[in-house]
Parts: sequence; structure tokens; C-alpha cells
Amino acid sequence: MILLLNSRNSLFQAITQPTLRDYLIYASVSRSNETKPTDAQVEVEHVRKTEHQRELDQARRALRTATWVSVFYLITTDILGPFNAPFAFSQVGYVPGAVLYVVMGGVACFTGLQLWRLFCRLDSHEYPVKTYGDLGDRVFGKEFKHFCTILQSLQLIINVGVICLSNAQSLEQLAANHQFCFSVSVLIWALVGMLLGQVRTLQKYGFFANSAVWLNLLIIFTSMGFVAHSPPNFAAAATSLGQTEGPVQTAKFVALPLFSKVNGIMQMVFAYGGAMIFPEFLAEMRRPMDFWKGMVCAQMLICTAYLLYGLFVYSFQGQFTLPLAYQGVSKQSWQDVGNVFALITGIIAAGLYGNIGIKVAYYSIIEDWFKGPALTSRTGRFIWTVMVLIYWSLAFVVGSAIPQVATVSGIVAAICIMQFSYTFPPLMMLGYKMKIAAAGLIEEDALAFGEIIDANTPSKDPGDTWMEWSRWKRGFFGGSWYYNLFNLILFLASLSMACLGMYGSGTAIKATFQLTGAATSFGCTSPV
Repeated sequence: MILLLNSRNSLFQAITQPTLRDYLIYASVSRSNETKPTDAQVEVEHVRKTEHQRELDQARRALRTATWVSVFYLITTDILGPFNAPFAFSQVGYVPGAVLYVVMGGVACFTGLQLWRLFCRLDSHEYPVKTYGDLGDRVFGKEFKHFCTILQSLQLIINVGVICLSNAQSLEQLAANHQFCFSVSVLIWALVGMLLGQVRTLQKYGFFANSAVWLNLLIIFTSMGFVAHSPPNFAAAATSLGQTEGPVQTAKFVALPLFSKVNGIMQMVFAYGGAMIFPEFLAEMRRPMDFWKGMVCAQMLICTAYLLYGLFVYSFQGQFTLPLAYQGVSKQSWQDVGNVFALITGIIAAGLYGNIGIKVAYYSIIEDWFKGPALTSRTGRFIWTVMVLIYWSLAFVVGSAIPQVATVSGIVAAICIMQFSYTFPPLMMLGYKMKIAAAGLIEEDALAFGEIIDANTPSKDPGDTWMEWSRWKRGFFGGSWYYNLFNLILFLASLSMACLGMYGSGTAIKATFQLTGAATSFGCTSPV
């Protein structure tokens, strides 16, 4: 079946410079085809597309193979969240820690659903949304897309660098007495990442991501048993935290400087940092409408695991809790068990982040800016290999320059993760809803996924512009104004928290470097 727009001119516009209404029409067709894959496929006629463009569209459709179960495993692969949860509790105390983990998890789930809805409304096989920046582009334009791309690339590089850093700490503890230079330990994992980075599709990470989830849970339960029968690692606590040996102390509310508490809260934000790559997961799904199942299940598992693990370990280790809690036991053999499993899950997570990060850079720089070859081409394969080497080299610089897992996690949470998980989704939803109401598309937006928008229905857009107050008024008050107001408040609150987080984590980095015996940039001294 062929779906035609109401005139040749509007068809030409939809192909060369699509409007919001065009995006909605194409997306409705794609969702319909995905909902009923065995029925006759609905198509939108492309009289202006070349044969190469048709083949490229078909190739990209064929790459969409991930299911919601795969998405569940991919989201829960992040190893840094569960193991820094006890440290977060040690910085804020029992009550604020438990409340904030639940509240922030709930908000992260809500904003994840906002991203899912925006994707399903704006993505199509003809105009695919491949990255977070693409989603922002559909709402606010190219400038916002470039801003998202820069932040996303920064976060992914730092994430990979932090994982290289945590793996290097594990390697140092496995090599008892720290028998080689710490910066060399970081370099080893950067080199391993360069080899794993040659895999280009997320589907090939599905099995490994599945394994990583169960290994992470195994680390959680074994380390809980270890900390219950082992004193804290006082030597590592003195090096990393400046805590001298003494009795373990816990509290409902911790009396620490403001910057320490804020840095602890940023550890919680880091735990819910998966939203940044949700559009990438959605872009590789066979049925994007099912994404919410995997995302909600993953967020529930993450929140439960973080709470149980954080409360338990903090109760036994108190102020001596390390940023990677499984490294906080004093017995060498018990350290080795957690570190070996963590090395495996860590490199899987680093490979996942590296894969997404390099794709973002490839689509934005090679394809969009330089109009280079497609990633699936032979030349694209060569360029990918070069980018992998550069990407992991930058990750090594990050991991070795600031050898502090907790503070680096906090600063990237404040600068990047807060925006992608909490600040940008309500802002984009606000912009989307205002543009929908201003253009008279409320009825089209209210259709269920799988229902096709009638392209022959006349446009209800009055034709005024955003330079006129009438369009702003209709945009904000024309639909659900209370929902728009809620999104505006959530956006401003998240932005304020991000600014506070930058102050807290930045101050914590400075304070940690000033500790006696602390690891230095590109040095050989280990932070554990």
C-alpha cells in the first residue's frame, strides 16, 4: 500500500525539509509496520530518493534486531552504579540516601518514558533518530543537536575512562603489593578496549551484556558476605578517603562538608545514567514501542539492587566505605574474587559505552559534517578502526589524569548525566508539546502507536511564527498547560541540581588530591 501526501509540493517538502507534521506522519507509518510486520507494509512514496538512498534505508532497517529483553540487559550492564552505592550512603547517611535513591530512580524512569514517547513520535525509517542529538534536533534544531552530541561524547569518553580506572584498581589489588606502575595498569585496559572496539553492532553485545548482569549480581552477593566477615580495608581508605583506622561509625544523617554530600548525591545520579544512550537502544530495536518494558524492569532492578547493597555494606563499613565497595574488604583472597568478576563485567560495559560513543562521533562528524561514507561500507570500516584507537587513547588520558573513581564519577554526573537523564527530557517534552499545540497537531499526537495519521487532512496551523505572542500562548496553554508547567519546573530543578553538583564534585577533586599519599596524575602510586 502506498501512502501519498496531499500534493506534489508537500511531498517534495517532506523529503527535502520535513516539518513536524511530516515527521509525525512518517513515524506513524513506521510504527504501524512494526506493529503488524506480517501484514502488507504501508509505504510512503519517495519520488526524489536515489537508489543508493533506498538501499541505505533498507540496510538500516535490517540492523534493527534488538528486543526489549536485550535492552533490559544492556541498561543493567553498567557496573559503576551498584558498587558505588555504599559510598553514596557514607556521604549522606541512611535516611537521605534511601529517600534520594527511590525518588531519583522514579524520576529517571519517568524521563526515560518521555524519551521513549518522543522517539516513537519522531523516528521513522525514512528519517531515523539514531542518537540523543537527533531527538533534540527534531525539537529544537541543529544547535541543540550539536550541544547534545558534544556532551554525549564527553560523557561516554569519561565513562570509559572511569571503567579503565576501576579495572586498573582491581588489577593493582590482584597484583598484591602493587608491583607495577598504576598508569600502566590503566593503559593495559585501554589496549584491551581497542581490540573489543572493533565490534560495530550492539546486537553482538547482547550475550555478553546478559552475562555481565548475572556476574554483577554475583559480585553483589559475594561481597555482601565478605564485608560481613571482614574488617574494612583501612589502608585503601586512608589513601582514597583520608580516613585513619578506628571504629566503624554509621549515621542516619552524616555531618560532612556540603561538597562531600553533593558528591555523594552525584554518585546516585551516575547510577541512573543510562538515559543518554536510550535513543541508541531504541534505534536498534525491532519494535521500539516495547522499549518501556525493558527500561522499567531495568530501573526497578537497579533501584532495588542499589538500595539493598548500599545499605548493607555501609552498615558494616561506615566511613571506611570505598567508592568501589567490593575492594573494601581486608582479606586478599576475598578482594581477588570481586576484582576478577569486576574485570570481566567492566570491560563489557566499557566496550558497550565505547561502541555507542564512537557511533555518535561517526554519525555526527564523518556522515553529517564531512558527508563521508556510511558506517556499513568498507571505507567506513577503516575509519571506524582509526576512531576506536583515538577514542580509547582519550579514555586512558581521563583514567590516568584523575585517578579518583568517586570524584570523576561525580563530576561527569553533574556536567553530563544530570542533563541527559533529568534536565533535557522534560525540556524536550515541553518544546515538543508546545510545537504540537501551536501547529494544531494535538489530535495527531493523541493517536495510539500503530495508528496512521491521515496525510490528506488539511493542516490546522494558523501560520503565525514564534516571533508572535499568539503562537507562544497557544503552544503553552493550547494543550495540557499543567503538564507543560510540570515539565518546566522539573527542568529548572534539574538544572539547579546540576550546577550544585559541579561545585561539589569539583571541590571534592581538589580536596582528594591534597590528601597525604593520594595518587597523582599519570603517576605510579595506586589509589587503593
